[in-house]
Amino acid sequence: MTSSRAFTHTLCQCRRIGIVANTSYAGWCKENANIVELCERGDKLLDDEVSKVYKGKKITKGLAHPTTISPSSYVTPYTPLKSDTEEAGTTLKAGEIVKIQLGAQIDGLGAIVCSSVVVPGKDENIPQREAELLLATHFANELLLRLMLPPGLLAATDEEKKKAASQKPYSQAKINQLLEKLVKSYDCNLVESTTSWLFERNEIEGKKKVILAPGEGVKGEGLPEVGEVWGVEVGVSLGSGKVKSINNRATLHRRTTTQYGLKRPSSRATLSEIVKKFGTFPFSLRQLDDERAAKIGVMECVRGNVLRQYEVVAEKDNEPVGRLFTTIGEFPDFFSPCLQ
Repeated sequence: MTSSRAFTHTLCQCRRIGIVANTSYAGWCKENANIVELCERGDKLLDDEVSKVYKGKKITKGLAHPTTISPSSYVTPYTPLKSDTEEAGTTLKAGEIVKIQLGAQIDGLGAIVCSSVVVPGKDENIPQREAELLLATHFANELLLRLMLPPGLLAATDEEKKKAASQKPYSQAKINQLLEKLVKSYDCNLVESTTSWLFERNEIEGKKKVILAPGEGVKGEGLPEVGEVWGVEVGVSLGSGKVKSINNRATLHRRTTTQYGLKRPSSRATLSEIVKKFGTFPFSLRQLDDERAAKIGVMECVRGNVLRQYEVVAEKDNEPVGRLFTTIGEFPDFFSPCLQ
């Protein structure tokens, strides 16, 4: 962890790339647009944007998160495969709220963003409840970003620093209480176990996490401190906020630090390609050279805990969900170049 300007510049470059790609991507979300094709187009744009920075320097860079687009009631990132005929035909519906998530990394420092947009249709007006969901999600995100700031982070004068020294950071219980009050004013609910993670170099799920609406037996651990980078996520539902796993194929994976002797040559070949291309950042099976072989190759990797598999999760009541994801640096010089 560091607050150096070099660190800030690198992180801001990643964040800028993500925002540029995410903004462009939102304009592509039209009625009947194919999700697989949108994901591929988004990855191409990300690759193009990443290639523009730190040219000629020996520095690792690439995607911190593949392009995913999640339909209305889907909670988690969704990235179907061309080789799965039924899911490959999934298209966007006019009026539904979709979640677009993607990210870039430079020198192992990742920045991920997610936005929620309404797919335009013939009727330009957004239905009242969907509009309320978008408002609840926006303001919950704004509040959470402020609650995640360590006391005194932006203090400039001696008086401000003295006042901040006597303040305690918001507890996870208090964060949940304030956010629940906000979203319920829109007759919405927080999505169960929405998690914000500490980011580290080559790691997007660090040792600390803040969990909103924690499920049974689940709890957060730690709070943000000065010098850290966090991936801050908020999810809001028009339904109960409870979640369920659905039968769609899990196509999003990430390399773990577990060492395991893979027995199948196909598994070893798949893992070798994954490590070379993505390191420990998330990837979609559609990004591998042979999609069909990858579906077989990852099976032993998942069983041996060499890869983490992200299941596809949806709102239990099949109600629309809004979700936002922001990468922030908990140091003063992050806010001037990145957030203005």
